[in-house]
Amino acid sequence: MTYDLYIGDRTFSSWSLRGWLMLEKFNLPFNCHLVGLYAKTMDVDLAHLKPARLVPTLRTPEGTVVGETLAMAETLAERHPDVDMWPQDPADRATARWLSAAMTAGFATLRDECPMQLQHVNKGFPPSDALRGDLKRLEELWDHARATRKTEGPWLFGAYSLADVFYAPVTARIVGYDLPVSASARAYCDTTIADPAFKAWRAEGLKVTYDPFPYDMGVPTAPWPESD
Repeated sequence: MTYDLYIGDRTFSSWSLRGWLMLEKFNLPFNCHLVGLYAKTMDVDLAHLKPARLVPTLRTPEGTVVGETLAMAETLAERHPDVDMWPQDPADRATARWLSAAMTAGFATLRDECPMQLQHVNKGFPPSDALRGDLKRLEELWDHARATRKTEGPWLFGAYSLADVFYAPVTARIVGYDLPVSASARAYCDTTIADPAFKAWRAEGLKVTYDPFPYDMGVPTAPWPESD
């Protein structure tokens, strides 16, 4: 029983990272297909999956096409009840779903001003007041998860869950733009980018070079943090 996952360029496609992590981190069998997001062949590459037209897109072993990462997450969790994709505790599970939905629907300024890029760290990037507001809201939600969860651990709800999948690209933005956040928020970001699955995704993306680089922010850059 193998899924097919269609993704965009790993260095930049934040939504694709979510789709990949929800399969990779929970050891679900899948084949990964790269769509030409920046090569401008996406419409052709996804034509056989209509009406899907964005990445990531999931196709189940039975041939059902599922778009949108939140729908993909719920579909996979329903199909694999033996895998703890959401937290086990009902209250934690409800909160994790809330935080994941908030991620997909919000943080427009963070998305617009800080497109995900996993190549380097932009130093001296000036966050706007609206961006600072998004960061404050992130810290509020993450602090709430930690304060109310029933188990301890490095992830939002102790053990890794789909909530961490949904916030992985956000942590990459915080790191990649050196954004000002609290010590606890930064520790969570560091945990995410040090995770072997995240590192494997980034390493694969770095095999592709871009000239010109799509997101030159006009500020000095520093190497991406490396960790064991």
